[in-house]
Amino acid sequence: MSSLIDQIREALSAFARNGVEPVLIGGLAVAAHQVIRATQDVDFLVEAEAADGLHATLLQLGYRCVYRSEDAANYVRGDQGLDLLYARRPIARRLLAKAQPRDTPMGRIRIISVEGLIAFKLQGFVNDATRTRDLEDMRALLRLHRSTIHMAELREYFTLFDRTELLDELLG
Repeated sequence: MSSLIDQIREALSAFARNGVEPVLIGGLAVAAHQVIRATQDVDFLVEAEAADGLHATLLQLGYRCVYRSEDAANYVRGDQGLDLLYARRPIARRLLAKAQPRDTPMGRIRIISVEGLIAFKLQGFVNDATRTRDLEDMRALLRLHRSTIHMAELREYFTLFDRTELLDELLG
């Protein structure tokens, strides 16, 4: 785990040098919301306008870019993975803006809301139905946080992807 902690600390420092306030998403955000599971990489949501600067910085840190589009980028360095999603659309920008900071062993990190995390997990699952880990993460997050989740917001995300039946199934 210390390698992952060091990687996150280094990434947070790189983001700060670029004037970027990232939001933790993905498997580590699932863990931050009390659903423990293994993960192989670090995932962040950042402002789309920061993409070029972060790309250059990550390359300087020895990462290799394995994929980059206007929506996302994936980087690797040895056995370390770092993925960026770019907040371009209004919903992603809203989730970025409302993320709450938490003190962690890696430093102060903004964490995506449970609703936003489920929305990103849903998007991943819709894009690739073989990503059953995303489905299980959604199920576990809903089970653990059902009493505090803002259901209207969550339903908005499932409606956006035309998956309201899946939400009803997950809640059932």
